[in-house]
Amino acid sequence: QVQLVESGGGLVQPGGSLRLSCAASGSFFSINRMGWFRQVPGKGRELVAAITSGGSTNYADSVKGRFTISRDGAKNTVYLQMDSLKPEDTAVYYCNADVRTTITSRSYDYWGQGTQVTCSS
Repeated sequence: QVQLVESGGGLVQPGGSLRLSCAASGSFFSINRMGWFRQVPGKGRELVAAITSGGSTNYADSVKGRFTISRDGAKNTVYLQMDSLKPEDTAVYYCNADVRTTITSRSYDYWGQGTQVTCSS
């Protein structure tokens, strides 16, 4: 079983910063892509940023230049540094990982429980 545990959400004023962390634990062979999605009430979940095992990254246009995703392979942890936060960044942020549990299995998506980020004055 694979678990993703997020931390780092909270309340921040516009222009402020937060850092989210997500640690993967359990029994697995490898983690391919890791990323962050966010969701607001009444809307679908949207990709914020993702990073591959090789370090390639991609970002939603709305966060480019403000958010930075990084990864510590040894700790199976992904981070999201969020700077210059705006009220429209308010959402529940979910960690996602594409995990292969054994050397012969296909990979599957796993999700964290979500952490609330609120940007408000």
